[in-house]
Amino acid sequence: MSKLDWAILIIVLLSIITYGIYKSRTTKDLEGYFLSNRSMPWYLVLLSIMGTQASAITYLTGPGQAYTDGMRFVQYYFGLPFAMIVISIFFVPVYSKLKVFTAYEFLEKRFDLKTRTFTSFLFLLSRGLSTGVSIYAPSLILCSIMGWNIYYTNILMGGLLIIYTITGGAKAIAHTQKLQMIIVFISLFIIGYIAVSMLPQRMGFKDAINEAAKYGKMNVITTGITNNRFDWKDKYNIWSGLIGGFFLALSYFGTDHSQVGRYLTAKNIKECRKGLLMNGLVKVPMQFCILLLGVLIFSFYLYNKAPVYFDESKVAAVQKTIYAKELNDVQQKYSVAVNNKNFADANAWREQYKTIIKKAIPKDKANDTNFIFLRFVKDNLPKGLIGLLFAVIFLSAWGSIAGALNSLAACTVIDFHKKFIKKDCTDLQDHATSQWYTFGWGVFCIIISMFAHNTGDSLIEAVNILGSIFYGVILGVFLVAFWIKRIKANAVFWSAIISEIAVIAIYKADIVSFLWLNVIGVVLVIIASIFFQGILKTSKK
Repeated sequence: MSKLDWAILIIVLLSIITYGIYKSRTTKDLEGYFLSNRSMPWYLVLLSIMGTQASAITYLTGPGQAYTDGMRFVQYYFGLPFAMIVISIFFVPVYSKLKVFTAYEFLEKRFDLKTRTFTSFLFLLSRGLSTGVSIYAPSLILCSIMGWNIYYTNILMGGLLIIYTITGGAKAIAHTQKLQMIIVFISLFIIGYIAVSMLPQRMGFKDAINEAAKYGKMNVITTGITNNRFDWKDKYNIWSGLIGGFFLALSYFGTDHSQVGRYLTAKNIKECRKGLLMNGLVKVPMQFCILLLGVLIFSFYLYNKAPVYFDESKVAAVQKTIYAKELNDVQQKYSVAVNNKNFADANAWREQYKTIIKKAIPKDKANDTNFIFLRFVKDNLPKGLIGLLFAVIFLSAWGSIAGALNSLAACTVIDFHKKFIKKDCTDLQDHATSQWYTFGWGVFCIIISMFAHNTGDSLIEAVNILGSIFYGVILGVFLVAFWIKRIKANAVFWSAIISEIAVIAIYKADIVSFLWLNVIGVVLVIIASIFFQGILKTSKK
């Protein structure tokens, strides 16, 4: 990066962090540290919800997802608006009436302590793993800029995040996410404009979309039907989005404390509902635009030579092996195919290039989807904008991960520490304990980030897969609690354990795509709870 880019990056980051810490002045107790003293207006709730969900992964790998697989990923979000309505009607009044710190307190009141503890544990596990993957995303940027080792970069990035989160608490997170989202929208619009402006003369936005459509990139709606039958392994289609996406969103926004903790900060039910419902209206168009950016980049590379492989660091690693000459030969053949506009041959040589990387780096999947957007930015954006965009990605990472660390610490303190370790503490002791747990979860997430480099998957898919393994079961417990009053604690507890084991087994067997795991988890918990309640009731007679 140029000196101007570095200056913009540092100034933007320091300014927003300083602003967030300044706005975070609050009482040093659990109410202030975790819930901002329940004082947030709806628009801050909305931006905090969006900022927590839209991590660096969204902006870094979302366009790459569309570049390789088209727009069909947007269907993943189709069930979200309906989930916001259900949560506003059924979930919010319960949480508000009980004045809970975490969503899982409700489960103890409805069932018992072991059910609350197990469900909270599932949340901690799923969110801890996902947050580790999220830390890896901004580390990619520093690695790309500086050529640093990814493992040391994860430690640096995670360390900065720990300091940032411990210092500010929930209020700092909300206020920095407010500015983060404003800068994000402006920056993405600018990048899209630049991508179109760099196309051949007389070719505009509509022409770029039409060109991409010829290659199947505008597949916004897909049915999932192949060979006259529904393909349950198809990841993104209208049905998995509406049904599986609905249950995933219902669990994520209704039971995952990284989101519940954001709208519990609202000053009242009305403000809380406004924030959630507006999120339902805004999120799908926002994600559509992020994916559309990848489509525009695809059109750009139809007229400009695309890298044969977008991950420069991996190419550099292979160049130091015995496969370097073979790699360079394929590179030359790829260049000839691109220059001749023979895209079929170019894609074939690109796949051959990946095959060589897999041979040179055993167990590597040679998936460069996570690097497409980053490489486009580095190679094509003018000086100054590169620094601004990287600042946006850092901020989105910090806002999202800080929200997650804050929620992990909240559940650990409220659902475990104050239940099993030390119940009676002063406000200052609670505040200090919360900061230590934030530190501990930060270290855990850094450790997890060390393994994200070799996932081989698109990061945006990886975090959603992790969530889907647990979300259905967690949501099933809550739905039983809300709507099936005759089900008691023991029945739902054992049902949740068995259902979670079953969901993991189904995922390992690769029977259905990950979105359907959310539906399966819910159905298993409900059916098993009814079954076990019948057995337990009969055994007592």
